[in-house]
Amino acid sequence: MQTDAADWTGHVIVCGLHGVGLRIIEQLHLAGVLVVVVDDDPDRRLLRAVLAWGIPYSSASARLGESLLGAGLMRASAVICVESDDLASLETALLVSELNPAVRVVVQLANAAVGRAVAGVTGAGSVLDVAALSAPSLIEACLQSPTHAVVLGTVGFVVAHVDVAAAGTLRELYADLAPIAVVRAATGAVEVCPGRDLEVGHGDRVVLLGTPAELASAGVTGPGDPAHGMPGLPPTGAVHSARAFASTMLREADRPLRLAVAGLVLLIAVAMSVLLIGYQKPDGSHMSPIDALYFSIETVGTIGYGDFSFAEQDAWLRIFAIGFMLTGAMTVAVFFALLTNFLVSRRIEASLGRRVVTGMVGHVVLIGLGSVGLRVMEGLLAHGRQVVVVERDDQGRYLEQARALGVPVVIGDATVRRTLTAANLGDASAVAVLTSNDLVNLESALAIRDELGDRAATTPLVVRLFDRQLATFVESHFGLHHVRSTAALAAPWFVGAALGLDVLSTFYVDQQPMLVGRLRVAAGGGLDGLAMQHLSARTRVVAIGHLDGAGALEHPPRRDTRFAAGDEAYLVGPYEDILQVLRRDTLSPQQITGASAQEERPGQRQ
Repeated sequence: MQTDAADWTGHVIVCGLHGVGLRIIEQLHLAGVLVVVVDDDPDRRLLRAVLAWGIPYSSASARLGESLLGAGLMRASAVICVESDDLASLETALLVSELNPAVRVVVQLANAAVGRAVAGVTGAGSVLDVAALSAPSLIEACLQSPTHAVVLGTVGFVVAHVDVAAAGTLRELYADLAPIAVVRAATGAVEVCPGRDLEVGHGDRVVLLGTPAELASAGVTGPGDPAHGMPGLPPTGAVHSARAFASTMLREADRPLRLAVAGLVLLIAVAMSVLLIGYQKPDGSHMSPIDALYFSIETVGTIGYGDFSFAEQDAWLRIFAIGFMLTGAMTVAVFFALLTNFLVSRRIEASLGRRVVTGMVGHVVLIGLGSVGLRVMEGLLAHGRQVVVVERDDQGRYLEQARALGVPVVIGDATVRRTLTAANLGDASAVAVLTSNDLVNLESALAIRDELGDRAATTPLVVRLFDRQLATFVESHFGLHHVRSTAALAAPWFVGAALGLDVLSTFYVDQQPMLVGRLRVAAGGGLDGLAMQHLSARTRVVAIGHLDGAGALEHPPRRDTRFAAGDEAYLVGPYEDILQVLRRDTLSPQQITGASAQEERPGQRQ
């Protein structure tokens, strides 16, 4: 360890320097929180960044008690376990709980069953999953949803993106709706948490927060009360399976099979019409429609139960019957041959990964079916959208889950035109590139953009990139406007759980990630007694639940409202600014004054 942290107090130990670990460390560092990193097999590229920030690093294994004790476990405020695999994170989390049950533990686990078991030891809200946390923002980008639902306390709110139709101030146009951001049409600049007296013009985009009723009264359309949650996955069962099978058959049947079905239906319809007109029963009556359908199917199927016969009918009807039987037998033979070929060929294509999706329009093409891709796929299905998965690995862990949900899977390289054609890219409404490899994602995104041609400007192309600098370059130089980092989306949840901030939601405003969090004001802290208007200009308090208010939620709060110990403050803003508010609450007013007079150096003890 480069710096002895055994005698530090109130610091955070981060176990694991892979992917989301760097973003967690970065956010803690920017918030002024002391951090110690422990990992015996870190990503060397990420390690260089951590050392450049002056953050202490231990190359010992976090699964050894002496390593954690050397990092100051007994006096740490929290330990975040985000190691390279879930088993290592699980072992570390249990070891931490054994050595110091009082310390707050936050652990990354993808398996829900294991997560529930671990949460029983480490506490509620301590187990998080990067895929589950980042999926909602990726789904919203695919759907180009103008709204984002969030629940504050027990009240449902909606974050709505609205295009300004007429010039005016935010107060004049939207009354008491809380402005979260303004995206300028002329420059694309994002103004975060602006005042209500800000002037906006035609074409600017305003992001507002309010209840569905408030949005509706201001002329802004919003969804229903989000307290009811996201719709569930499509139902399973006999009826759903039959419906899914029928829709799949109709959608994917090739042209010859469709013609054979149409010919068979037409033949039966003609036969029914003739029988209804010309066939006479022994008592002289005519057939009912059910009898005509029954006899037509019976004849085409060459079954013959002896209940109906053409033997005693007029000559013209017997001649018709001869032609009907011959034509029916040939049509049925052709139909069954084509149906068998369709089923067998589709089975072979699926097993070899050569499936071609036909007849699907408005679907989402999802590239990469890892843990993130699976969550996004399930979310899109829950929103009623059709999905086609493109996966390189024909032995992928989640392929069977996709197929069980009726999702077509194409095995192939997404940079190859043939693969994109097989996924019916030309009729897709959106594309999400979500593999765990930045280079593969970038190559695939550029190939897809070229394949889309003129549709690239109107078809959302969501790209997952870990490297933030690369994401910035890609956005500015390649014109990809929906680049998302799952690590950046999930990191605030881990940091919040470690520091005592309940992160309720994350979403994007243009390229600016935003966070909605709940903070309980600490007695004697920097927020206790502070007027709301004295907070950072880039952070907005959208509601306050007062301890003495019997659970009532003050929304919107007045500018002169003062925080009191025990109040629950609901904040919206960039995560860096909200973390600064959180840090302020943990300091006393005297400490805040001292911190503002002399800026502390990175790594300096508090």
